[in-house]
Amino acid sequence: MPSDLPFTGERFVPGAANAKGEMWYEHWHRYHYVLPLIAGKRVVDVACGEGYGSALMSGTAAEITGVDISADAIAHARNAYADHGNLKFIEGSCLKLPFDAASIDVLVSFETIEHIHEQAEFLDEIKRVLKPDGVLILSSPNKAEYSDKRGYANEFHVRELYRAELEALLASRFPHSRWISQRNAFVSLIAEGGDNAAGESLAVSQLAPDKKIEALPALYYLIFAGRDQAVIEALPKRVSAFTDAEEWAYNDYRETYRGFRHYMQREKELEAECARLRTELETRSNAGPTTAAATSDSWLARLIKRLAN
Repeated sequence: MPSDLPFTGERFVPGAANAKGEMWYEHWHRYHYVLPLIAGKRVVDVACGEGYGSALMSGTAAEITGVDISADAIAHARNAYADHGNLKFIEGSCLKLPFDAASIDVLVSFETIEHIHEQAEFLDEIKRVLKPDGVLILSSPNKAEYSDKRGYANEFHVRELYRAELEALLASRFPHSRWISQRNAFVSLIAEGGDNAAGESLAVSQLAPDKKIEALPALYYLIFAGRDQAVIEALPKRVSAFTDAEEWAYNDYRETYRGFRHYMQREKELEAECARLRTELETRSNAGPTTAAATSDSWLARLIKRLAN
């Protein structure tokens, strides 16, 4: 899914070479997770960016509008997803949404609030456009884990929030809430159904991330068996994810992946430098016999021979 929208790190762009790894999992999983919750609803996707999430949700929602402050992002989205009849994109600020009061069933806002200073005003605007029985589905990084614990600073985040801070902002406007955790991890996954695991155990391909595969086939079987059918059927059905508290496998992957990215970039730099040196050698060789003879024994010629070997 290549994109003509450049990846700067500020927003996720499917198909961009750098928009893979952790970011790919996090962003696609959130949108897939909410699909059953928006069926038949009038939905707004605030800070929709490239538009991939709005397009995915359009397959379930009655109608959906993606809103983003970036004119380039909206222009791209309108062109890329023009064939989705119940989907439209509007350029606009999250602080002044182009909708009537109490007109929206579900408002989705993934990774938006930490990008703006006017967080209270943003939530006030969401409250204005949502119907009395409307639902806000919001995601935001947990500052304690996302930044403090990892010693990480995202240059595009202007104010990250601890849970208590986010809770306080929401509670005065939306008195009822349900908190759900999302975290990338290496896990052992146990799910009902054998080869066709039930529940929210799903997989998508990088080649077509908008198409859902219910689950990957079982690598091992875990079986409950008995002589009384009622006893077996009464056993609880659940999805269980098991990981290590220190996250050693995941951290090892992250360091390996970063090192791989570093050396890939270094290889490109060396290839460019090699090409520049070859061009310089050819230029000097074409300058004349004297210059060519002098160049053949120079450090440049020796370096080119070493690179060629």
